[in-house]
Amino acid sequence: MNNFKAVVFDLDGTLLDTIDDLGNSMNTVLASMGYPIHTIPEYKYFIGKGLRNLVTSVLPAEARDDKTIEHCLDKMFQEYGGRWGEMTLPYPGISELLDELTSRGIRLAILSNKAHLITMKVFDKYLSRWTFDAVFGERPGIPRKPDPTAALEIIEMLQIPAEQIVYLGDSGSDMETANSAGMYAVGALWGFRNAEELMEHGAKLMIQSPEELLKLF
Repeated sequence: MNNFKAVVFDLDGTLLDTIDDLGNSMNTVLASMGYPIHTIPEYKYFIGKGLRNLVTSVLPAEARDDKTIEHCLDKMFQEYGGRWGEMTLPYPGISELLDELTSRGIRLAILSNKAHLITMKVFDKYLSRWTFDAVFGERPGIPRKPDPTAALEIIEMLQIPAEQIVYLGDSGSDMETANSAGMYAVGALWGFRNAEELMEHGAKLMIQSPEELLKLF
């Protein structure tokens, strides 16, 4: 019998569908700088390793010098910082999942590679009606996922053994984070990446919809 007592969630592509706001913001920045833009589906593979990696990945190869990256990064912070809530919504079934986990006394946390300040703004708008023990975005001095440092910090805060914590995410980076921290890695197939990536990086289970997670509790 499973004895899971907590869930750590990724944010983008797991709890919230943020792809349009991220892609539209980045394309606005690229166009303003005279660079080619990308389709929204393409952004599913650019997102997940922090904003700097996103900016670097979408720039043409010849434009990936430090000065251009920094300039583009500043513009993206400004652009996305002003429109992160235009089209973003929780995925279908997420509200019901969080309601049910809460009613069962399951502890909740969020670990994202999104900048911490924006992570908190997004959380406050869409997810603050549920109680989360920790909500972490990318913070200065803390390595981003798949480094397990922040995940281990959450485990310490929860005071629950890692093997009793489910980690739900939609990318290979999430699965690596979960396994490195000793948590149970579950892949969200409604997110930005595919089943092959999740399996390759150590998913113990993959689910098609949020309500399937409840089978573990």
